[in-house]
Order: sequence, then structure tokens, then C-alpha cells
Amino acid sequence: MTQKQTIRSGLPDSLFFLCMSIIGGSYVLLIVLLLLADVAYMLQGAGWREIIFANPMVLALAQPEIRYSVVLSLISCTLAAVLSLFVAVPVGWLLSRFRFRGRNLIDAILDIPIVLPPLVVGLSLLILFQFWPLTARIPILGKSLNELVVYQIPAVILAQFAVAAAFAVRTMKATFDGINPRCEQVALTLGCSRAQSFMRVALPEAGRGMLTAFTLAWARALGEFGPLLIFAGATRNKTEVLSTTVFLELSIGDLEAAVAVSLIMVFAAVSVLLITRIWGAKDVMI
Repeated sequence: MTQKQTIRSGLPDSLFFLCMSIIGGSYVLLIVLLLLADVAYMLQGAGWREIIFANPMVLALAQPEIRYSVVLSLISCTLAAVLSLFVAVPVGWLLSRFRFRGRNLIDAILDIPIVLPPLVVGLSLLILFQFWPLTARIPILGKSLNELVVYQIPAVILAQFAVAAAFAVRTMKATFDGINPRCEQVALTLGCSRAQSFMRVALPEAGRGMLTAFTLAWARALGEFGPLLIFAGATRNKTEVLSTTVFLELSIGDLEAAVAVSLIMVFAAVSVLLITRIWGAKDVMI
């Protein structure tokens, strides 16, 4: 008896993996080079004394307007992420567990903030607040919602939330898709209401996904720029956040301050991503 051997055609496996690694590694290398370029620009021509005592990031943080933008960014991104999670959990659960008329349409609508150009999102928010009843004066406050929100701090949070919530919804839907609904069904047969089965079974199981959704929404809110510029403006010590600080510093020709603020944002984003990778849901795909 002769043993038949399978003849493989095409590229050898080693060459195939090498090609795939080169293609993928080139993009990874590009990202690393971008980060290294920022760091190298800040450190060029600086001795160790300047690095320690006159670090550009430290000097940037010494400016009161940049300190204000850091504080406002932390507060607004956190509030936007909390609101995003508050919306994403029920929406993700409903889309994952039920099949109803119009589900595909709603699912597509939720992707609109992701695919729309950021400036269009900001412009749409600005136009929305030009319509009644948002322009009607509130007797108790003496102002309309338009006056209270547009080009004010609430506009910063709303603009960040409008985009970040879409990413949180996608994450939570993927999270609930990965949770076996049988446990919830068993809870219903044991006498739990739908709300009790959700709170006691589904929600604890989705804890890691909720952390992932929160951190991704926070990071997305931090990097938002277009909607903020249109809907909230970039007024110093008022609606200025880190992303608009980079724009303002570039507009006055202070490249060092812009790069320093960019590095602060990179550090914050990398920290959030590390939290997501370590404690978040590793199997969630967006």
C-alpha cells in the first residue's frame, strides 16, 4: 500500500505568513513612528536638565488656559461616557435579544454618527437647536435651551455624547450577543420578571463589556473635535478642551505647545486602552 501525499500549490506557508506580517507590521510601524516623532520633537536639543525641569508637557500644563482645558476634558468626557453607557446598555440589550419590525432600520440609524463626517454632526446639532421649542424662553430660567446649551459647556458634553454613544452601543450589542440568553430564560421560568432577570442575570454578566463600552466612549469623546468646533466653539477658559487646544495653539503658531497637548492626549488614550485590554471584555468586537 502506498501512502498518498497531498501536493500543495501556491506560496509556501512560511512565505505566506511573512507577506502577511510585512503588510500588517507596516501599519503598526507607522503608528509607532508617529508617536516617536512627537516625543523626539519635544526632546530635540534638550539636555537632561531641560527634560526634567523644563519639560514641554509640564510647561504646557503651567498655562492656566491649558489647565482649564484638561479639567474640562476630564469632566466632559466622563459625563459623556456615563450618558453613553446609560443609553448603550438598554439599546444594546434590546437589539441583541429581540427581533422586531424596524430593527434593521434602527440598527442602521445608530451607525450614522460613526459614518458621518464629524463637522456634519456638529452642524446638525447647531441647526437642531435653532428650532422651536428649543428656542422658546423658559420662564423660570429666563433663557431658552438654545442660549443655555449652544456655545456653552453643555454643548461640549452633548457633542461628545452624540458620537461616543454610537461606539458604546456597538460594544454593548456585541457584549450581549456573546452572553447566552438561556440563563435569562431560566430566571423567567423561576418567577423573575423581565426587569429582574435583566438586573440579576444579564447585567452582571455584561460587566466587563460595560467597562469596555465606557472606556471606548471616554476615549472617543476625548478625541472629538469637529462637532465641538461647530456646536460648542473653542473659546478660551470657557468651552476649550484638549482637542480644541491643539487647534488653538497651532493657529497662533505655538507648535511646541500643540505637540505637548497632543502627547497628553496620547498618554490619556493609551491609559484608557490599557484599562480596556486588561479589565475589559477581550472578546468584544466593534
